[in-house]
Amino acid sequence: MRPRLTAKGKQTRTRIVAEAAALMFEHGVAGTTVEDVQRAARVSASQLYHYFKEKKELVLAVVEHQIDEVLEAQQPLLSRLDSFEALQTWCDAIVALQEQRHCRGGCPIGSLASELSELEPEARDGLAAGFARWEARIRAGLQTMRERGKLAPEADPARLALGLLAALQGGLLLTQVRRETPPLRAALDMAMGHIRSFDAIRN
Repeated sequence: MRPRLTAKGKQTRTRIVAEAAALMFEHGVAGTTVEDVQRAARVSASQLYHYFKEKKELVLAVVEHQIDEVLEAQQPLLSRLDSFEALQTWCDAIVALQEQRHCRGGCPIGSLASELSELEPEARDGLAAGFARWEARIRAGLQTMRERGKLAPEADPARLALGLLAALQGGLLLTQVRRETPPLRAALDMAMGHIRSFDAIRN
């Protein structure tokens, strides 16, 4: 069991993980060395080893960090996905973010998943749990819409949430490869079109 960290120790560990996450997002896990992280975080090898006995431990911490960062950044919109307008605003915000990034990097969680899923079972489990958290927040909004009579009774919030998240991930991947946002917009528009087919008021 690791010793309890001091306030300063927590700050140092947080800095290491944040710098590692930034490097791995830009260069990939395989393309990021422990020495790269040391330089970016301005720590010695002994300091890094104090917090992470091996690179695998650091990678798992990065997985957790990226999941928290993505969900926290989206929380203001995710917490209000209780209308078609709110869903569209969330989709538009994701497209706008990719435009700001010039379509580089894709999804921080998805990028880790594509690189680690077949290599690190623990990382895959963590990533699956992260996607489940994301999906649950979308599902909660859709469930609220159905309860308020905005979605038809036959709408399945769980299936719709899964489909929307899958469309998002596929769209992000093609947008990253093609360096343009139309694939992401098309994927989200198609998913939203399906969700709108359950509009209880218009139908």
